[in-house]
Amino acid sequence: MRILITGVAGFIGSNLAARLLEEGHVVVGMDNLAYGLQENIPAGVAFHCMDVRDRAIYSLFGGMDAVFHLAAKNCIADCQQDPVETADINVRGTVNVFEAARLAGVRKVIYAESSALYEGAKTYPTPEWDEAPESFYAVSKMATKYFADAYQRFHGLSSTALRYFCVYGPVQDYRRTIPPVMSAFIIKLLRGETPIIYGTGEKRRDFVYVDDVNDFHIRCLTDARTENQVFNLGAGVNYSVNDIYAMLTKMLGVHIPPVRKSDLPGEAETTLADITAARKLGWAPKTDIETGLRNAIAYIKSEMEKGNI
Repeated sequence: MRILITGVAGFIGSNLAARLLEEGHVVVGMDNLAYGLQENIPAGVAFHCMDVRDRAIYSLFGGMDAVFHLAAKNCIADCQQDPVETADINVRGTVNVFEAARLAGVRKVIYAESSALYEGAKTYPTPEWDEAPESFYAVSKMATKYFADAYQRFHGLSSTALRYFCVYGPVQDYRRTIPPVMSAFIIKLLRGETPIIYGTGEKRRDFVYVDDVNDFHIRCLTDARTENQVFNLGAGVNYSVNDIYAMLTKMLGVHIPPVRKSDLPGEAETTLADITAARKLGWAPKTDIETGLRNAIAYIKSEMEKGNI
């Protein structure tokens, strides 16, 4: 298949591109490199440095069998500070991708929503119907759902919405204003520096390994049951930030007390995915937290040895 990935230089996008190439697909990627890194892009991807908000991207969609739309402004802290840019990238950019796909006759768009849509949810594990967005980031992702529904309703554009929980693994973005906890902790501990924990550290997160997420991505390309549906992609179990810190200090044999800072605004206290819908299609996460953390440690050590971190 010929597949286009937006946000191909990001964490999930670059991992997905590598997997698709391994499976023998032709991969075209775009990224404006505002958040992603060109060195993340696997060899073999036909890369275009373009912004999803630009109508010039329309020329890339011709002849594509499917599009994975992953480009986004997704650091909640940054989104809280600039809701205008958040809406511009996440909403206008997504609508531009849908329009490009429609005009090109693309069969299907698989696009990223977010577990942030459950920030105010009261049901745990949280099913897809319990939507309660609160932060500017979450609201922007909710808007993309309504546009996806409208494109299906008025233009017959098939789409699949994926609500990623806390995806982790190699190439995880550690340069964000508030880096993901796993990469942030690992880098600090390996350097002998003091890691930061925001709030009490008792916020609980559902962490899912990137390879498991890619298993579902591949399924979306051929399984008709994914058409015009929404799926949670998580592990179905959660851990506190303090739990993750304790696991990493034990694995690394480094015991540095973290510094505690004020809690971050706009974040859910708990995330826990109800993955019943994805399981019904035969998907299940395979990577346990210990294995995933060891893989993340190995990757970061390797990048440090190369001088990349």
